Amino acid sequence: MKKLLPIFSYVLHPVFIPLFGAIYFFFIAETGFKYTLLQAGFILIQVFFVAVLVPISFYFVLKQLGKMDSIMVENLNQRKLPLGFQILLMLVLIQNGTTIDRIPELFFFFLGGIISGLITLILLFCNIKASIHLIGITSLCFFVVGLSLHEQTNNLFSISLLLFLIGITASSRLVMKAHTFFELTLGFLIGTLSQILLWYFWV
Repeated sequence: MKKLLPIFSYVLHPVFIPLFGAIYFFFIAETGFKYTLLQAGFILIQVFFVAVLVPISFYFVLKQLGKMDSIMVENLNQRKLPLGFQILLMLVLIQNGTTIDRIPELFFFFLGGIISGLITLILLFCNIKASIHLIGITSLCFFVVGLSLHEQTNNLFSISLLLFLIGITASSRLVMKAHTFFELTLGFLIGTLSQILLWYFWV
């Protein structure tokens, strides 16, 4: 099991969370069904390019320049630049793609990601490290909970699966010795609160 757990750190890497959230919204949540396949596809391509492809490309540039050692970015100081860049990309996404008038649910999901990113960045300058993996998967979980409340639907299976994945991700990070229990707990709290506090505006 210890050899299997690290796989989840890669599959559930924070860079994929915006795309996972968008896929869930368009193809599983009832609210997403009001959009045509063409509309969903256009947004998914935007999310993939802005939130996944560009950050991964940026990582390889930083690695070539010797600014990053690993895609997991375990070094505290090395986290600041890619995290700041990711925040800027998410701002671009909600201003030009998933705007509040076009897709409010995804707008607030991504806005929660920006807020959690800013909190994490501030903590980094205070030499406090939070698990970005836990922030990502927890944010996704409470986005799905928010959708369930918004639609008045029972998404018990999806929520249960995501809660299980939160536990698996936390275990994976502990096995890899990437975080302490405090850093994981901090990540969980940031991911949870950054979504729940925005429920007032759309749920």
